[in-house]
Amino acid sequence: MAASSSHARPSLSRFSVTSRPSPPQFVLFNFPPTRTAHNRTGIARFKCSAGQTGFFTKLGRLLKEKAKSDVEKIFSGFSKTRNNLAVIDELLLYWNLADTDKVLDELEEALLVSDFGPKITIKIVENLREDILSGKLKSGNEIKEALKKNVLELLTRKGSKTELQLGFRKPAVIMIVGVNGGGKTTSLGKLAFRLKNEGAKILMAAGDTFRAAASDQLEIWAERTGCEIVVAESEKAKASSVLSQAVRKGKGEGFDVVLCDTSGRLHTNYSLMEELISCKKAIGKVIPGGPNEILQVLDGTTGLNMLPQAREFNEVVGVTGLILTKLDGTARGGCVVSVVDELGIPVKFVGVGEGVEDLQPFDAEAFVNAIFM
Repeated sequence: MAASSSHARPSLSRFSVTSRPSPPQFVLFNFPPTRTAHNRTGIARFKCSAGQTGFFTKLGRLLKEKAKSDVEKIFSGFSKTRNNLAVIDELLLYWNLADTDKVLDELEEALLVSDFGPKITIKIVENLREDILSGKLKSGNEIKEALKKNVLELLTRKGSKTELQLGFRKPAVIMIVGVNGGGKTTSLGKLAFRLKNEGAKILMAAGDTFRAAASDQLEIWAERTGCEIVVAESEKAKASSVLSQAVRKGKGEGFDVVLCDTSGRLHTNYSLMEELISCKKAIGKVIPGGPNEILQVLDGTTGLNMLPQAREFNEVVGVTGLILTKLDGTARGGCVVSVVDELGIPVKFVGVGEGVEDLQPFDAEAFVNAIFM
């Protein structure tokens, strides 16, 4: 969402810090709050207060529960991948032992086309072949269930911690990283919407100081979600300073979560990658051990090409979770499995549409059921 020139600015609270040393001036946008989510009785799910030590644990669990209840969105979001894999049902409909090699070859092709990757595809197919020849699998339905079980095991063995790990003290800090055009700022806005609707007090930090329209874009998300936002006033402000100031504000004013945007960068641009280290260190100076999560946004339409990006970002800053976007527009849903298996980093959210609620908490079982009807 781009900011238009006619967009009316809300009233601003300005902050400046002088000497010792002087960080750049920044601007706080304080938007009116939106409604919080209510259950069917009209009572808010829960309120966050300083005394609730288990708030972040509850928050992570609630988001995971939402993933299970939002199966319909996951189901529709992966329709193209599911259509791509529909040939498997046709192959298994009249399966018999004599056709084993032919059926498995075609199944292998279907998985490769869906970007499961050669390593995983061979592993799955050989597991199925072994079970068929040993007599463990005797029908098409049994093969289909074994296929789903194999994929689910690949996802859960290395990427089981799909809940947000936000610690036990406020504020929890989440840093969003990724390459240009992957949907970083939009994902941050949608994540803010989800967290805010579960009762969390959210502060956004516009740490993308390279792209001129980035702050405007995030301001619109802040207004849309009723969150406060800290942006740099100076064009020469360093991202690390903006994030540091935002985390200090979050700590001093009782925010639950600070969501930190960062500039998009190619994983091959080492000077910009080094800046991410500075951002991480700046947050850690205010909140020892922070950030709690470093989430990398990956564009699902790039398929297996996302792997080198994720590998480089992980080596530089230590990625704790992945957000896979634009999966509604591609038949390459198998890349989810490849990324988890290759990197051992859990997928925490998937983008399955353009709507504000279409950033879904990732649930491995719901995903497997969505792609293998």
